[in-house]
Amino acid sequence: MAEARRATIERATGETAIKVALRLAPAKAEIATGIAFFDHMLAQIAQHGQLGLAVKAKGDLDVDFHHTVEDVGIALGMALEKALGDKKGIARFADACAPLDEALARVVLDLSGRPGLYYRATFSRPAVGDFDVQLVREFFQGFANAAKATLHVDLLAGANAHHQAEAIFKAFALALRQAVAPVGAAGAIPSTKGRL
Repeated sequence: MAEARRATIERATGETAIKVALRLAPAKAEIATGIAFFDHMLAQIAQHGQLGLAVKAKGDLDVDFHHTVEDVGIALGMALEKALGDKKGIARFADACAPLDEALARVVLDLSGRPGLYYRATFSRPAVGDFDVQLVREFFQGFANAAKATLHVDLLAGANAHHQAEAIFKAFALALRQAVAPVGAAGAIPSTKGRL
């Protein structure tokens, strides 16, 4: 089963070329998107999600960061969907809160097979350096769609936009770690429908 819990996705469009390698077990993170703050957020997912994550992205950063951030979210979601296979024996549901100093975020995740993002976050300012915080939503929208996951993201508190964004990514990482964890009978699909 351990070997099956990994996937590599290569996704190329007219705007981006992205390779994501995901392993659902701790391993060194190797992240290079050309967007320093985004790399820092992806490193939070790897570290706190206890994931092996390698992301290499080239995008039209001269236009803006939107396509790269969104497409990395899509590729990560695709990699997760592939790594989980039929989802037998996983926890499926998870929720986590994470603080970063004054900031607090909550993420609730269901690897349901039904994509949906329910995002409630108002940031204290519109950007962290040159990173538009609207892109946080775009990343998670891409992920939820491609992973076929129901994802609730709530920013509960915070005054510093960097702290707010990082709390969200850390809460997501913790929830993802819980949701993919093997539990119960290895052959059981966690659904009364018999499939996810």
